[in-house]
Amino acid sequence: MRIYFRAFTVSSVLGLCAATAAFAAEPPVVIQIPRLTVEVSQKIAQAALEECRKEGIQIGVTVVDRGGHPVVVLRDTLAPDLTLAISREKAYTAMSFNAATASLEDRFTAPFSIGKVPGLLFAAGGIPIEVAGKIAGGVGVSGAPTGAQDEKCARAGLQAVQFELESVGLP
Repeated sequence: MRIYFRAFTVSSVLGLCAATAAFAAEPPVVIQIPRLTVEVSQKIAQAALEECRKEGIQIGVTVVDRGGHPVVVLRDTLAPDLTLAISREKAYTAMSFNAATASLEDRFTAPFSIGKVPGLLFAAGGIPIEVAGKIAGGVGVSGAPTGAQDEKCARAGLQAVQFELESVGLP
């Protein structure tokens, strides 16, 4: 009886382990994707705008969500309309590549490279937005005399909500 019980117990444990391993290998049915709220997106955009204003620079700023859709778009009083399209492309590019656009400037220069895809812009001023290590969107700034200044303002926008973004607990 003891031998039978031990054999039954061992086979039960092995079967349970195999079932658990098979279950663990299954892909998830639902994927949790962090989404930016309008409120936090507004804080990012406003902080970026204010940072550039400190230096007397009028900009356009766009915050896009994980799908690349604009959530907040701001244009300072004297910023040209063109800054809106450029800031959106910078935000979209940063989100799509999960990288600051400044780091991508010289990456795609061949005649038929991905850099020629409409909607992408490889110029400094766009940075990705991450929440709990996952991409949640991007912020793009346009209108400063240099891309470095655009990026400085974009980073100031992100810095304004960094604590809130880091405090999010995603499973």
